Amino acid sequence: MMKRILDLMLALLALLVLIVPIVLVALLVRITSPGPVLYWSDRVGRHNCLFKMPKFRSMRVDTPAVATHLLENPKAWLTPIGSFLRKSSLDELPQLWSILRGDMSFVGPRPALFNQDDLIALRTACGAHELVPGLTGWAQINGRDELPISEKIRLDAEYLERRSLVFDIRILWLTFIKVLRRDGVSH
Repeated sequence: MMKRILDLMLALLALLVLIVPIVLVALLVRITSPGPVLYWSDRVGRHNCLFKMPKFRSMRVDTPAVATHLLENPKAWLTPIGSFLRKSSLDELPQLWSILRGDMSFVGPRPALFNQDDLIALRTACGAHELVPGLTGWAQINGRDELPISEKIRLDAEYLERRSLVFDIRILWLTFIKVLRRDGVSH
């Protein structure tokens, strides 16, 4: 319950502080490529329930709905500002909506795509499917796009065992540092 209250307070504060950048990014997405500003992705949440997760659109509208690393040439699918949005993590800002709704938390395993059956099965096997997915997580700060699924699962299971307010604050701080350095983003 305390984590949910902190999520709500942090999300509202973040929205107040970030409203201008959010509007600017939305305008840039709209101006630089045809299609909607937001991409609503079907994601797997707590207890393996599906929810719609918004992101600023960084890929063309005709991009296949698969994990980016499965695309033959991911860079070919990026919008003119897509690479910048991903490397700066600005594409993630609309997920504050998912945190306000309770579909996500600030810290937890990143929500799997609906069709990542291997990841979903492994998270279920280790019990990590019981966690509310996060904007960031232990696996995110330990490799992000560069980690194989088996390592993500090991880190998700470790987060499940170690989760606490202090651990979440540590993960949030390390995320802030990683975003500033643009570590672990492969496209």
